[in-house]
Amino acid sequence: MRRQVQGLDGLRGLAALYVVLFHCWLYTFPGYPDSSAPRWLDGLMYGRLAVVFFLVLSGFSLAISPARHGWRSERAAEYLRRRAWRILPPYWAALCMSLVIAWLVVPASHAGPPTGGSILVYGLLGQDIFTEPTPNGAFWSIAVEAELYVVFPLLLFVRRRSSAAVLVGLVTLPVVVRGLMAPGGTPVEGDNWLTPHLAPVFVAGMVGAGVVVASDRVRRLPWGWFAVLAALPVLALGVVQGSVWTLTHYFWVDLAVAPAMTLLIAAVATGRPAVLVRLLTTRPVRSLGEFSYSLYLIHLPIVLAVIRRVAPRYVGPGLPTFCFTLVVALPVSLLAAWLFARLFELPFKRNRSWKSVVGTNRSRRDGASAGTRRRLPDGPAGESRGCDEADKSGTGAARPMVTVRASGTNASENRSRDAPDR
Repeated sequence: MRRQVQGLDGLRGLAALYVVLFHCWLYTFPGYPDSSAPRWLDGLMYGRLAVVFFLVLSGFSLAISPARHGWRSERAAEYLRRRAWRILPPYWAALCMSLVIAWLVVPASHAGPPTGGSILVYGLLGQDIFTEPTPNGAFWSIAVEAELYVVFPLLLFVRRRSSAAVLVGLVTLPVVVRGLMAPGGTPVEGDNWLTPHLAPVFVAGMVGAGVVVASDRVRRLPWGWFAVLAALPVLALGVVQGSVWTLTHYFWVDLAVAPAMTLLIAAVATGRPAVLVRLLTTRPVRSLGEFSYSLYLIHLPIVLAVIRRVAPRYVGPGLPTFCFTLVVALPVSLLAAWLFARLFELPFKRNRSWKSVVGTNRSRRDGASAGTRRRLPDGPAGESRGCDEADKSGTGAARPMVTVRASGTNASENRSRDAPDR
């Protein structure tokens, strides 16, 4: 039986929504990091931290099932196949959409429209290593996450053979040393080679997943309050130093905030605070989480098109453009992402192979045809029988159950189902 941890999809959905709001803010007001936006909008400037939260949550979610099985997972080849099946089809579809918009509507990069090199680099998820004009500015994190997925079996091996402290130390110590050796104590980050720096936040999530299988005494600990205590020093430093300092020191802020994020996810995974868990499991928030990956993938070209091509025709720059973007780009992004997910994401979440996808579609068509035939007989009697049958079944055709993984019979399949993912 699949054991899903409640609330994680809701967290993922809210993080994706925040990234959309961040991009609406970022591309409306020039001058980042010293933005020209009104100060009361400063809360929208930390989009990078939302992506860090995604990575912590991914590490946590992927590690739930191995944690339940002694930190063992399915064979590496099978695991990588499942990851690719889950991540790549919607990513490639979003890449095609982004290329068309970048070529025909608005470029996504100051470097100009995407080139043939862009297609090659981004198609093979090589954007964390090679630099080409981007078709979609949000795609940088997909390459980072893909690289972390590749080393995930190795990270599990270290965790299984040693301890959580050893694993955290192995990935964090080189990052700290690099930071301390950099001029001014803070490395200047570019657009590439971000995975080594962000590996510790992913591992923090992995380690936090141990809470799910801990004893009742450990699970009853006030993880939510621990998260608040861990976040307070980072928040205090940000207030004292200011937002510009925070944005230019993400190298250290990412590492500092990861424990608080991990503790928050652990709190939700243990069912507390109850008010927050109830919010995260409400239908709107849970539904947002179900297509959060699609929302992340396709929102930015829509936001850019509205800000740079549509808004200037109707409103002035600055705050009027920002409000216009919220009114237009936000609902369009949500609707487009919902439709995109139904076409390119959910079929790959609900099925494990092309054969299963095709079989599911054929079953739906057959069910629709059967329902049509039941409604075709002439006369009141035939119509009444069709209505009676529909009433007995609740609906004319059964709705497919929404699951991250389809059911299986062997142990490795069961392990792969336990944790919800991106």
